[in-house]
Amino acid sequence: MNPAIDSSIKANSSVSDVALSLTHTLREAARHGDRAVLLCSFQKEESVLIDELLRLGQGTSEAVRIVTIDTGVLFPETLATWRAFEERFGLKIEVEDAANPIAPWSGPENCCSNAKVAALARALDGAEGWITGIRREQGPTRAEAQLIERDDRRGLWKYNPLAHWTERDLWRRIHERELPYNPLHDQGYSSIGCAPCTQPGNGREGRWAGTDKTECGLHVESF
Repeated sequence: MNPAIDSSIKANSSVSDVALSLTHTLREAARHGDRAVLLCSFQKEESVLIDELLRLGQGTSEAVRIVTIDTGVLFPETLATWRAFEERFGLKIEVEDAANPIAPWSGPENCCSNAKVAALARALDGAEGWITGIRREQGPTRAEAQLIERDDRRGLWKYNPLAHWTERDLWRRIHERELPYNPLHDQGYSSIGCAPCTQPGNGREGRWAGTDKTECGLHVESF
């Protein structure tokens, strides 16, 4: 995507602009076919991303791999949303296991360990493109996210189709299209991670509440 498009949307983000940024960025990502990976955490962002991806109807979009990392301590509501996604969208989501049955994660001191980062590495092995749900509005560590970035550390392209989307944009799309979404959002959870270390809160303030932690480690290296 032309960088001028990114700056233009930033300056004047209308509903049509952000909708086009989503479609165009996903179309670019889908050109990688099965060498593109959409990492899914079953939050409102993925409700919109998966729906739009499958609507592209270009053949290659169906080839994009949709992968989740199962830490073994996901909320029951997240597991139910997982099933709802597969039923609504008619797909089977691939799983990378990051669970530790011997020492289950019990909070920020154990969460986001090497197991989760290793699971991401397995998910992205051989990939040329990585599709994320990152939005600039989510916090200062994401405020400069571009629609398309080069992740030199992993040697692939990183696609952030929702970079310019706001909470209002997401909920407008979800309600217009009656998309499935994680019911924890209705209980005050704006951002949803693992059960032991996620609390209700705006933005990402409910993640690792009471600590200085702001990122789980999957994205921080790219910023």
